[in-house]
Amino acid sequence: MTALPDTTTKTYDFVGIGLGPFNLGLACLTEPIDELTGVFLESKPDFEWHAGMFLDGAHLQTPFMSDLVTLADPTSPYSFLNYLKEKGRLYSFYIRENFYPLRVEYDDYCRWAANKLSNVRFSTPVTEVRYDGDVYVVETATGETFRARHLVLGTGTPPHIPDACAGLGGDFIHNSRYVQHKAELQKKKSITLVGSGQSAAEIYYDLLSEIDVHGYRLNWVTRSPRFFPLEYTKLTLEMTSPEYIDYYHALPEQTRYRLTAQQKGLFKGIDGDLINEIFDLLYQKNLGGPVPTRLLTNSALTGARYENGTYTLSFHQEEQGKDFELDSEGLILATGYKYVEPDFLKPVRDRLRYDSQGNFDVARNYAVDVTGRGIFLQNAGVHTHSITSPDLGMGAYRNSYIIRELLGTEYYPVEKTIAFQEFSV
Repeated sequence: MTALPDTTTKTYDFVGIGLGPFNLGLACLTEPIDELTGVFLESKPDFEWHAGMFLDGAHLQTPFMSDLVTLADPTSPYSFLNYLKEKGRLYSFYIRENFYPLRVEYDDYCRWAANKLSNVRFSTPVTEVRYDGDVYVVETATGETFRARHLVLGTGTPPHIPDACAGLGGDFIHNSRYVQHKAELQKKKSITLVGSGQSAAEIYYDLLSEIDVHGYRLNWVTRSPRFFPLEYTKLTLEMTSPEYIDYYHALPEQTRYRLTAQQKGLFKGIDGDLINEIFDLLYQKNLGGPVPTRLLTNSALTGARYENGTYTLSFHQEEQGKDFELDSEGLILATGYKYVEPDFLKPVRDRLRYDSQGNFDVARNYAVDVTGRGIFLQNAGVHTHSITSPDLGMGAYRNSYIIRELLGTEYYPVEKTIAFQEFSV
């Protein structure tokens, strides 16, 4: 891809805003396309992906083929296997016989790819996007202006803090900052972890492993009715397919929102092996006597206050209909991530499409603007594209689709049918 000089007299084919794994994948896939001109703007000084969750041994829940490029272009020089080859670790990865890269390894891979690209600009926060009647005008905090016919939004989903903790004082943390604050947390007499899913389970296991070293009490509380495993059977995995996107996107809006709530176990569950490891560790720790830990399900966080170094957390046990409280010096919220529309889009809101819930009405081709092919969205489309939206393995497919829309022709083959099962009748 040809990168043009950054002047207001030049017009790019597209500007990508934000550089998480999905837009980074798009940057890698568009780099060799001479017919496209584009640039990616990222506010951070370097690539960063969930650095607060780099626990020892933590790995992706998708195989290495769900890298930035492979499922679109297996011959790409930006593949995970090429990264391993250049790092001198390809044979070690082969001998390891584990398809799932370590989380810290995946982050390093993404940094490796980003550093090879000519179309990426770090430390370039976008402050405003306007439409001048012909193209989009992107203003940045660095004083630069970029003009483009299309935009690709990849600003990601920021950490979600529950309403019950809005304005709460003290030093509580979201799980996205766990590693940086672990040492301080372990100095406290008690720690409460709220939430479910893989991140919560990894943190619980990590803290439980050292509970007898530091002597804290440890609570894990979740609103979910159980500590449910990620469903990872092969026919379920076919729901990350072009056919399922077609089926899901065509459903009535109310049906899609209902399914969104029901399908959390398909992409927000806990690795089954980790659940078993937690139980085995509890069993082992209890051989020496009761361990000061509690695991509570069906319990929704309804309120929180902070006084004199202690959190008082209010919960509602949803099946029993009972309220109870827990006191804790430390508090970790493993409450996920939620998309927030960037403020820089306010000047072009009249060009964006929304559904009845106030969320982006994401077209089948991932466009969110009134023209149907001007502004494209990475991730943040579970309500329109189901579990494929946050799935790393579908990033290359979505980017192939977006590239086809940008070019007007198919550069990378876009699969249409891969599933054995039929989703519609």
